[in-house]
Amino acid sequence: MNLHPISKGALSIVLSQLKLFDEPKVRLEQYPTDSQVAAELLWTAFQLGDIQNKTIADFGAGCGILGIGALLLGAKEVFFVESEKKALSIAQKNLHTVMENHHISGNASFVLDSVINFSKPVDCVIQNPPFGTREKGADILFLKAAFLNAPIIYSFHKTITRNYIQKVSSTAEYTVTHIFPYQLPLKATLAQHTRKIHRIDVTAFRLEKQKVYK
Repeated sequence: MNLHPISKGALSIVLSQLKLFDEPKVRLEQYPTDSQVAAELLWTAFQLGDIQNKTIADFGAGCGILGIGALLLGAKEVFFVESEKKALSIAQKNLHTVMENHHISGNASFVLDSVINFSKPVDCVIQNPPFGTREKGADILFLKAAFLNAPIIYSFHKTITRNYIQKVSSTAEYTVTHIFPYQLPLKATLAQHTRKIHRIDVTAFRLEKQKVYK
């Protein structure tokens, strides 16, 4: 039976207080994962037994919201994998701040590298990758990197790509076990944003490696 290291509401509050990008890069589609959406997905993953006492990789960790949330929910170890140095520094500072006020027993490793170079078996990958708006196929690159490292994957993608994500996953012998639709609020953090908040339809997929029976 899973014990609750932190309540869902408290998790959302802690994540909402994390420092965000100072200068988000358009090319990298740097935008923070909404704290409420992150808390909801992480809480569901926790309830499904995919977080507590597990080794997690947060691909494209950014400011660290997903990885820090996993640690607050009892993850044994979290790898924050991020290719942008400033973003990874923010994630490190965020974790340090959280640890001043909350008990975290799991280990954290910060990896400054592309996700395609990460090669370490973990129990679960949780990621909010670029949607491929600036660099076509960036979302699939993240997904394929996750396939190489974990039997369980939680990954955000634009809802309109749902059929394609299912096809790519099936080809890699992963089954979509759960689908979680969200309206992800993107705050005006980039110069070209004309609205304070723009909501986009996204889906978080839970993918599981198909078991081979002999």
